[in-house]
Order: sequence, then C-alpha cells, then structure tokens
Amino acid sequence: MTRQKRNVPDLTSGKSSLGYNPFDRLKGLLSTGEIPPAASAREKEQKKNEAPADLPTEEQLFSEAMKGVRPIPGDHAAPENAAIKLSGKGGYIPDDEALSQLAKLVDRGEGFVVSDTPEYMEGTGYHARREVALALHRGDFSIQSHIDLHGMNVETAREEFESFMKSSYLAGKGAVLVIHGRGLSSPGEAVLKNKVREWLSHSYWRKRVLAYASAQSHDGGAGATYVLLRDRSVSKKSGKKK
Repeated sequence: MTRQKRNVPDLTSGKSSLGYNPFDRLKGLLSTGEIPPAASAREKEQKKNEAPADLPTEEQLFSEAMKGVRPIPGDHAAPENAAIKLSGKGGYIPDDEALSQLAKLVDRGEGFVVSDTPEYMEGTGYHARREVALALHRGDFSIQSHIDLHGMNVETAREEFESFMKSSYLAGKGAVLVIHGRGLSSPGEAVLKNKVREWLSHSYWRKRVLAYASAQSHDGGAGATYVLLRDRSVSKKSGKKK
C-alpha cells in the first residue's frame, strides 16, 4: 500500500495554505509608513518632562482677566473690615461673654448656683414650710455663729455639734452655720455632711430647728449648712410652743 503525502503549510513564508493571512496587510502598512513606529520609553519620558513653551504665565493670565477693570475711587470705597467691625460699646460677642462668666466663676464664684447642683440639701422642722428653707439658703437671715467640723472623725464631730447647737439654742441665736466639708476626699459618700443632715432630722433637733439648707458659695456652698433655730421647741403632736 502506497502512503499519501500530507500537505504541510509553510510557516516561514508568512502565507498560509488555507488562503487567508490577516497579517499581510499589517506588514504592508508598516512598510509604507502609514502606521508610525511606536516611540521608545526614553522618548516618552522626555516629552513628559518638557513643558510646553507656548503656555501663558500666571501674570499673563491675571493681566488678561483684569482687562477693562477700573479701581473704585477712594471716596466710594467701603472702610476696612466694615462688615465685621463692631461698635465699641454696643458690640456683643457670645464667646467673650462666656469667657467673662467663666472667669467670674473661677475667680470669685459668681454665677455658681448651689441649689442647682446634686450636692444641695435642705430640710424643715415640724410645721415649717419649705419657703423658710429657701429663704435661709438665699441668705435672708444673718449668721450669728458658726462651727467647723471639717477634718474631724464622726464621734468627735457629733460631740462638737451637739455642744455648739445647744449653746446656740440656749443663747437665743437665730441662724448659725455648720461647716462639714463636701466629702470629696471620702471614698464614696460625704460622711460628715450626711451625718449633719441626720442629726438635724433627729426628733430632738427637729423640734428646735425651723429649717436648714446648703450655704451660699461665699459661706462654703455645699460644704456648709445654714441652720435656723426656733426661739422655743415645738411639740411634735400639738404643734404648740413650750
């Protein structure tokens, strides 16, 4: 049996035996110069770094934009910062006002309202109205005596408190001041402050006290308490003086 030879396409000639070669036309375009050769990487970098010589400068652009513009005569020009300048005495700047209030609060305690804080406390004795405690806190009663319990332990403070209150009551004094501190150094609650409130609420002193309230800032604020004493004790049941 005779073996037949197969036709193998000639790949070196650039032509295909199948009758179609898409790169023939591309080769012709390259040879005629219709497709320019690609620029090298070095040529691209040089063109990128080269600044166009015909671009206008900033001064030229500004001069072009200002063509035909005429300055306003001096007598028609607005004064400097006229839109934001405030008159000397009538000007109001919220930030300055806030800073001024803060400075007064820090330097002199002005503007601090003790009754608006959680540390404020007040109370009344038998048959006394809350208005009395409010008036006491406002400073409507002059302070006739005071005691400082700050720094004492509870036992010593109780003895000093009882002695001071009894002598003040027997002497017929009206408003007195008890300084106990705010208890900021105590781990938890203000011990002495709470004890003073407890002692004043006890039945013995509740009969002899009209009202008590936290002091004003200049007298110690929440770290002190005004106490308004009665002239005579009042019976809890009848409400009569005796």
